[in-house]
Amino acid sequence: MHMNVAPHLLTEDRAEYERVLDDALSTAHARPELAEVGSRLTVAQLRAMTLNATALVTSAAASEYDHFVKVREQNRASVGVRDPDAHDHLGAGSGAGVVAIVTVMVPVLAGAAAVIFLLVGAVLHALAPTVAFGATLLTAGLVFGSLAAAGLLCAAAGLLVTALRNSPVEVSTGGPPAAPDDELSRAREAWRLALLERGILPFLRDALAATPPDPTGP
Repeated sequence: MHMNVAPHLLTEDRAEYERVLDDALSTAHARPELAEVGSRLTVAQLRAMTLNATALVTSAAASEYDHFVKVREQNRASVGVRDPDAHDHLGAGSGAGVVAIVTVMVPVLAGAAAVIFLLVGAVLHALAPTVAFGATLLTAGLVFGSLAAAGLLCAAAGLLVTALRNSPVEVSTGGPPAAPDDELSRAREAWRLALLERGILPFLRDALAATPPDPTGP
């Protein structure tokens, strides 16, 4: 349940807060100020108390958290700048799709017309060699055949250009583009450290100090 999430602590950061808390409790035996964990309060009790006091604990690192959230939002916004360009490419792609359809249909229709004209012209020329109309149909068939061949070449060239344009772009993992991620990591670590040292550890120490030792405990 996330009923105790502080107003300035976003729900997506609740898990990170709990991880910092669990790390502190798991290493409590190595911290002198938490040496009485188990004799005064158990780990489960301390964890429940700290989760119930999320608003109080996280307020101790509010400035670092605000900076972390700001950097994260800026990083997300910088990545999202490419979205309008993607829509523009989609719009251009729809127009290019019409051209591609026409490019594909031209050789198909021209090829079909060439076959029809050549067949009809050949039949007429065979039946009536003296009739000029048969020769005209043969000539028209040859013209449409040439158009079909030219259309096929254009379609092949268009497919090649499209394949080259849509080929994956190699993204470098080093250099300046990694700077926003580095800044985000630094902001996250700064918040985690402030949360631990100024929020969680003092709260655990105060909770132990305010609780009398359990006489039935070790």
